[in-house]
Amino acid sequence: MQFVTILILFLCTFFPILHMVNSFPIFYNKKRNIVRTNKSISILIPCFNEESIIETAIKGINRLNYSAKEVIYINDGSEDGTMKILHELLRLTPIERRKSNQLKSNKIKNFYKSTIYPNVYVIDKVNGGKHDALNAGIEYSKNELVVTLDADSILANDSLHILNEVFQDPDVLAAGGMVHPLQGVHFNQENIERTLSVKHVIRFQIFEFIKGFYINRVSLAKFDALSVISGAFGVFNREILLKVGGYRKTLGEDIDITLKFQQYILKNPGKRMVFVPNAVCYTECPETWKDLFKQRIRWQKAFIDCVIYYFPMLIKTFLFRTVSFFMLIDSFILGTVAIYFTIFNFGYMLFTNIGHAQNLLLFYLLGVVSLNLIYSIFAMYLANYYGVQFKSKDKIRLTVTILLDLFVYRFVTLFFVLFGTVSYFINRNDWNKVSRSGRIYELEKDKGMKNVG
Repeated sequence: MQFVTILILFLCTFFPILHMVNSFPIFYNKKRNIVRTNKSISILIPCFNEESIIETAIKGINRLNYSAKEVIYINDGSEDGTMKILHELLRLTPIERRKSNQLKSNKIKNFYKSTIYPNVYVIDKVNGGKHDALNAGIEYSKNELVVTLDADSILANDSLHILNEVFQDPDVLAAGGMVHPLQGVHFNQENIERTLSVKHVIRFQIFEFIKGFYINRVSLAKFDALSVISGAFGVFNREILLKVGGYRKTLGEDIDITLKFQQYILKNPGKRMVFVPNAVCYTECPETWKDLFKQRIRWQKAFIDCVIYYFPMLIKTFLFRTVSFFMLIDSFILGTVAIYFTIFNFGYMLFTNIGHAQNLLLFYLLGVVSLNLIYSIFAMYLANYYGVQFKSKDKIRLTVTILLDLFVYRFVTLFFVLFGTVSYFINRNDWNKVSRSGRIYELEKDKGMKNVG
């Protein structure tokens, strides 16, 4: 038992340090691909009961000046006014369009084209879930690359151009971009202004995204070990999406499709997925602890589901594929199993050797706090390197957020993992959709913005 405890403590220290070192910008491959042509891009936006945010989504897409794109909104049987708003803002007219007939989805009621915006379309279909909506979008899309966005996601003006450069490399099959919370962001011409004058629950998520993407996601991509491309902002080769069978019905479409691509890469050596920290997307995050709880429980359920579903592949390739190694050891063993073991171990020692338990707990807390403080400071250094800056008046808020993250929020996230794992085996199919804030985000001042109201 003591050996296992020491081993877990060592690994819990080793992997964060490894990711920090590997994410350091000096190790970043700055090789630029020659842009020969603009890759054609289909942007898919699944919509289910999005009446409170869909106007912002349309405004955000209309800001983008990438010419070789089409936009497809997929109304997945919304029960509110989503479809009505799409009609009003896009001035839709029904048209006929061929589909590939390679992926299955629920019945398509109508396919529409906007009469005021070029290359903007809407699929109106019977509800089937996010995976079903995305499959329908892939079926009707016509372009080489498919970008998947949530309805509350807003792309930075240059994101598609950056991704176009990345996909000039024919070996790149999929890519993930950087995701920031939309709350606390103000769009002003070509500039992005940030503020931490938001609720604490949002501040924690702003900082959490910075740590998770700029350190962990960057490092895993360098190791060719990406196991998740965020559903809020992912880019995929359409031909490969069709070859792997599209999206599977699961709580975590983003993890599942990423691992499907990893299976394809296993059979096609040399192909790869990348993470592009300079391609940025802003997405609305939960604004209440209740909604955050629902979201994170769903995330953990999705993770456990994919570990179980893909376990045969992961265990068979564990010794020679980095994605299998990091997903099983770093994410599953240390990120889930070790939490249960640690709690059980401390509880056991409290009844058998309370003095030893107190010393070990003190050592553990000091180690965790010290390491995570270093991790947090390094994350902010990387954020600054990639252009994420906060005004001087927010520095105090940022400092308080980091301290609360160390002593409070970290343990809240551990509870999410514990509860979510148990919940998976009790009620694995509960989606728990997070409610939208209903806020209208100010995007009209951006260059090239059209008034869609």
